[in-house]
Amino acid sequence: MVRTLLVRGLLVGLLAGLVAGGFAFAFGEPRVDGAIALEEAAQQAPPAEKAGQQAAPAAEAGHDHGEEAVVSRPVQKAGLFLATGLYGLAVGGVFALVFAGLRGRVGPRSDGGLALAAAGTAFVAVILVPFVKYPANPPAVGDPETINGRTLLYVVMLLVGLAATAIAVATARRVSAGPWARWSAAAGAFLVPVVAAWLLLPAVDEVPEGFPATLLWEFRLASLGTQLVFWAAFGVLFGWVSDRAARRSGAVPVAAASG
Repeated sequence: MVRTLLVRGLLVGLLAGLVAGGFAFAFGEPRVDGAIALEEAAQQAPPAEKAGQQAAPAAEAGHDHGEEAVVSRPVQKAGLFLATGLYGLAVGGVFALVFAGLRGRVGPRSDGGLALAAAGTAFVAVILVPFVKYPANPPAVGDPETINGRTLLYVVMLLVGLAATAIAVATARRVSAGPWARWSAAAGAFLVPVVAAWLLLPAVDEVPEGFPATLLWEFRLASLGTQLVFWAAFGVLFGWVSDRAARRSGAVPVAAASG
């Protein structure tokens, strides 16, 4: 059964990754192009050059997306679908293994309901929680010298989201009162560590002065939307395939059989 779920997760993840890639291509890439255009314009006409002085090296100015870029923008755009497809494969495989461990033990009794609940929970814990504190930035935003520190902070926030989810699930299983009390306790157990991390971890604000706020937030919304599209498509497709497979085999989830 685990092997079947793993294959299912890989295939559904690949498909959901390609769907998310289409969304990113349509809504995210134009914002990336706009940010690169601003960066290149700033590099091509620095005040130092106008005064006849030596300009700062491109490496010190930030990213280089001009003619000397290792990978051209058309190749980057084509590679977007490869990247999202590989992302879907990786996430689908991990999700399938986690789903196999949860199936029949926690969550909704149907495989489809469990898939949707697990996908929604994963989106909140892995994507939304870190995004609220450290949202994605387009090219020309962020100091290359601080990328390691920013990555570490993002990973810490991601781990906080996963830990908070585990605490919330454990809390919900221990509360024997009605569903409202159970879900309220779980929500509180989730929010306490998450809000504490939001408040205690250092902020990162490296947006250059004069960078268009509209472009910045359009890029961030497109980045978040890409993840939302992926997890929504993955949860729906994985749940639909799982329910269909269960109906064909006539299988009954363990939780339903024992209830």
